[in-house]
Amino acid sequence: MTTLTGPQRDLVGYGAHIPKVTWPDNANIAVNIVVNYEEGSEYSHAAGDGENDVLGDSGYRFPAHVRDLAQESMYEYGSRAGIWRLLRLFDELHVPATFFGCAVAFEKNPAVAAYASRAGHDLVSHGWRWEEHWRLSRDEEREHIRLAVESFEKTWGSRPTGWYCRYGPSVNTRELVVEEGGFDFDCDAYNDDLPYFTTVNGKEHLVVPYSQTYNDSQGSKNPSEFLDYIKRAFDELWLEGERGFPKMMSIGLHPRLVGQAARTSALREFITYAQQRGGVWFARRNDIADWWSTHHQDFPLVDSLRASC
Repeated sequence: MTTLTGPQRDLVGYGAHIPKVTWPDNANIAVNIVVNYEEGSEYSHAAGDGENDVLGDSGYRFPAHVRDLAQESMYEYGSRAGIWRLLRLFDELHVPATFFGCAVAFEKNPAVAAYASRAGHDLVSHGWRWEEHWRLSRDEEREHIRLAVESFEKTWGSRPTGWYCRYGPSVNTRELVVEEGGFDFDCDAYNDDLPYFTTVNGKEHLVVPYSQTYNDSQGSKNPSEFLDYIKRAFDELWLEGERGFPKMMSIGLHPRLVGQAARTSALREFITYAQQRGGVWFARRNDIADWWSTHHQDFPLVDSLRASC
């Protein structure tokens, strides 16, 4: 019998007894828009790797030993054009966002980090590179966390206090994040609509779950389908909040994908719709983490099944 390493599974969570959350201004829903800034830090021959990453507008994969200039240029679109289209949209609609930033990506284009920081967006570390942490030894992963923090202090102007791996974390990640000492929370989970606390080596640690579901990398990448998907999610979560059980919603974006004009149009339509409906708190991820850390003890656990009868 093998010994389980890493975090223990929790298949219960809050269960039927959900925290009756109060968001700022009694909002029905907290929406966090997340920009995954990875361009230039992905696996590529240009970076000395023996493979080319995909997750662009083409799923065609070159043989591992052949440099894929087309795929590289799709990533370049995100850093050259897509990210600036998104930043202009956020400025226009006065919406704060969170950057899941890869340190090397900001090093390749520091103007993005400088502008996003000045504009008031916040930063969660997406790693030193856009790499799979399960490939790293424990010591390698610890060193890459250190390198990421050191790099962000130069490009962003301050260290991040939140952490999120490229899907998914290793069995060592959460322990190493807590061990580092400067992170208040991580987002390496997809198992709830609300933040929660867990225990890591005897220390209380906050998890602010993320979403692969409400994410521009899923499905056909058709703008209308993306809009319909996130709008339906927003409406249902908004209704749950109206009925007394506010939740949070993470919307994951990639500049090389949603930064294309047609998909930015869909994102614009969603944000405008949500703003006009009201009852929404567009929040940065650090804002949600801070609010939860400060106020969670004031949220009573209510039987959601009886309350709905």
